Amino acid sequence: MIYLLQSEQQLNCDMETAWNFFSSPHNLAKITPDDMNFIIVNEVPDVPIYEGMIIDYKISPLFGITMKWRTKIKKVRHHLSFTDQQLKGPYKQWSHFHEFIPNEHGILMKDIVRYEMPFGFFGRLVHRLIIHKKLEHIFNYRYQVLEEVFNTEKK
Repeated sequence: MIYLLQSEQQLNCDMETAWNFFSSPHNLAKITPDDMNFIIVNEVPDVPIYEGMIIDYKISPLFGITMKWRTKIKKVRHHLSFTDQQLKGPYKQWSHFHEFIPNEHGILMKDIVRYEMPFGFFGRLVHRLIIHKKLEHIFNYRYQVLEEVFNTEKK
């Protein structure tokens, strides 16, 4: 079964600011809850993402268990969208599409994640009991951080 997770958020900034933030893999840790212990483990250059970029990281999503995850950046459309796809990790399949749409208030950022759990019936059960709520928690955390970064007036 393929699951779908969608979110959107208005960012009060220009495209260049939004793109620079989201196209830097080094900002992933900033928008990931601290209790997940997100760490990039390969040498990722301090350049914007590009098609074919590989990001290896460790993350502890559940019960403090550390997992390795490898993603590949695919389909980069500069200042419009990009997709990261799991090559190795906890899901049978994971694809995360990021889209940036300019409007009169700044940038509307949309996320569409398509994923599939491993282990058939057992995976679907774990999704229903744990994973779905965990993903909601991660995206809620991310929303709050982005509100602070982009939508809180600096005094």
